Parts: sequence; C-alpha cells; structure tokens
Amino acid sequence: MDAPVFNCKNADDVLKAVRDYNISFVQFWFVDILGTLKSFQITPKELESAFEEGMGFDGSSILGFTRIEESDMIALPDPTTFQMCSWRPTDRPVARMFCDIQNPDGTPYEGDSRWVLKKTLDKAADRGFTFYVGPELEFFLFENEKGTKIIDKGGYFDAPPLDLGNDIRRDIIFSLEQMGYDVEYSHHEVAPSQHEIDLRYSEGMRMADTAMTYRVIVKEVARKHGIYATFMPKPMYGVNGSGMHVHQSLFKNGRNVFFDANDEYHLSPEGKSYIAGILKHCPEFTCVTNQWVNSYKRLVPGYEAPVYVAWARKNRSTLVRVPMYKPGKEGATRMELRSPDPAANPYLCFAVMLEAGLKGIDEGYKLPSPIEENVFAMDPPTLAEHGITALPGNLYEAAVAMKKSELVKECLGDHIHSNLYKNKIKEWDAYRTQVTEYELNTYLPVL
Repeated sequence: MDAPVFNCKNADDVLKAVRDYNISFVQFWFVDILGTLKSFQITPKELESAFEEGMGFDGSSILGFTRIEESDMIALPDPTTFQMCSWRPTDRPVARMFCDIQNPDGTPYEGDSRWVLKKTLDKAADRGFTFYVGPELEFFLFENEKGTKIIDKGGYFDAPPLDLGNDIRRDIIFSLEQMGYDVEYSHHEVAPSQHEIDLRYSEGMRMADTAMTYRVIVKEVARKHGIYATFMPKPMYGVNGSGMHVHQSLFKNGRNVFFDANDEYHLSPEGKSYIAGILKHCPEFTCVTNQWVNSYKRLVPGYEAPVYVAWARKNRSTLVRVPMYKPGKEGATRMELRSPDPAANPYLCFAVMLEAGLKGIDEGYKLPSPIEENVFAMDPPTLAEHGITALPGNLYEAAVAMKKSELVKECLGDHIHSNLYKNKIKEWDAYRTQVTEYELNTYLPVL
C-alpha cells in the first residue's frame, strides 16, 4: 500500500498521523555545514515533549557546529516537514521531520544551515518577494561504491536497451511522489551511466528540504537494486560531470517579478538586476555552490560545464541562461545558474544565490548584453574584449575568494563563513600533498 502524503501544519497534526498510521519511529533530520545529513530517531512517546522542548544532543561531534565546552544543542522538529519514509517498509513505518537547531536558551544556532536560508528568505520576504527554485540534480549509477564501473553506455535521452537505469529512475520517482514531491521528467544524461530527475520548482526552504530528501531516496532506491548512486561532481575523466542547474525566480503578490512584456528579453529591471547580482558575486560564492576539490574537475571548459561569467538565452556555454519566453507562460520566466553541483549544501547554496540576487536588486546592478556565441571557442583576447571573466579554477582559489567576500560573510554569518573556509583549506592541503597515480606514471619512468 502506498504511503499517504501528509500536509501537517502543527504538532497536533503530526501526533494524530503517528497514531493513525502506527508509526514506529520518527527520524529527526538536520545537516552539518557541508550539507551531510545527520539523523537520530525517537519513539512516538517522546514526540510530544520534543515539540515542546526540542531534543537535546551533543553538537561537538558535528562538523562546523560547536566546541566541546559549548556542546549542548537542541533539535526542534518542523511539523510541516513530517512525511513517512517511502523507502522504508510499510509495516510499522518510519517517518521523518527536518529540524531547526537551537541553543539551549531557545535562540537559533548560528551554525545551522537551515537557519541561514531562513534568514535570507526573510530578507526577501521583507521586500515582498517569495523565492522559487527548481534544481536539476544529476547523478551516476555504478556497480558499487568501490569504483566507476558503469551499468550502461547510454547517452543523452537514450532509451532502453541503451539506458539501463530506466527501472531505477522509475522507482525513485514513485518514492518521491509518495512523499509529496512533484517530478517533471527524468531521462538518461550525456555521460554513460549518468541520469537526471527534474523536480517541479517550489519555494526555497521546501526545495532545500526536498533536495536533501531526493539525495537520500536516489541512494536508497539504487541500493535496493544492487547499484550504487553518487552525486560526486566528476567521478570519471573525459566525460561530463554532474551538475545541479538551479532555476530561480521571485514572485510578488502572485506575479512573477522577473517578467516584463515590453522588454526585448522579456526581463523586468528587477530581473535584470537580480541576474547581474548573480554574475557579479558568483566567483565569491562558488566555494559554497561547488565545495569540493572534485568540483573543479567538472568546472573546466567543455563538457557543458560553465566557467565563464556571462549570460545568454540560447547559449548553454554561459554561466547563466534565461530560457526563451513563451507566450502565455509569464509565470515561467526565470534564470538558470549552471555552475552549482549536486554535492553542495542546498541550504547554503540557495541562500548565497538569493543574497547575491537581492544585492543586485537593492543596488540596481546593470546587466551586460547577452553572449550568444560559444564562449568555449573564444581566445583570451576575445574574452577580454567582451569583459568575460572566469570562475575560480580550484578549491583554494574559491576558498580565498569566499573569505574576502563581505556578501558571503553576511549571508552565512561569521561562524559558518570561518568554519567553512577552514574546512576547505584543510581539504585543499590534504589534496595538494597527495602523490597521485598520474604523477607516478608520468614522472617515475623519466626522472
């Protein structure tokens, strides 16, 4: 029997659902600063007090949380996120809720990624805006987690028998829908064994929670099929990596703020300034949207990965794309940032993008002309002539740019900003001191 989709509005709704459906355990979900899912579970008899007081836990072992001498944290469940875990057995089912992390005195904890996004969404709401996002999370399916042995040799939009992940994607979609998430379409991606399932756009916080759930479902369903799913940005050399193109728009009083019927690009002044904000500040927040050493193996010219700071409507080699306007589809007017990857922390990722766009609107940034030529084919003088710069070339460059950024620091807060920088520099140092197979194969025979 399919699990019901809940629409709980408060604690009482959750308590009733737990009784009615004989829920055995409730998982409390939250993330560390890198977006790694953390979870503990409680029995239904503890649920009522959890809503009133939260559940205490030791935050000193959570990456980027607190020091050991200040370790007490409170996880306060958000009843609106209550759903049964669709990948778990239906007999005595398990449910989950996302949590807001608080200090013992009840104030929001500054290291909580969800709170960072909430703050930024509130900033948009103060201006009358509702932020909508629609991410496209790509992933690879391999035989197991020990290597990159592919399960098919399909390409973009290939059908069975070239696409051997069709049944896995189908089960992922069923599992997503059982938790109330709307799926637009799915298909085989460009690289062998690479796949994509697109979610219908939603409000920013709901979509960040959805993205976290999506990653769990993809991995769990693949595991049931005896296959390993990974969101690693670039697991294989010489083929496309996995991106997370993020479509985004602002609405006000039910109207799409980005749309202007009289503009040649059908973009309003606010829409243009929002995009200009993204373009100006993207190099500063790339360490958030592309947070791993491996992320920069994907962000290289070619392979459909955008590295050049420019925008276009039809050109997919630019950082930002504005899909062409279709008459009668004013509400669909949006911009698409193509640089993020699916291994990002979605809460921080959405927050820094929104922060940059709002900055562009507040300060009236001017949007340059679109670039419809293939940017990958341009030589350095041509790029300079068009004023096109590039994103950071590696994690170290990205971390340094983030450290210097007042915008990212204001968005993330001092605690996450400094802890994320320290973590990324540590990762970079660990990576750069490795002696790789490439070096041994290249230098050992000749030096």
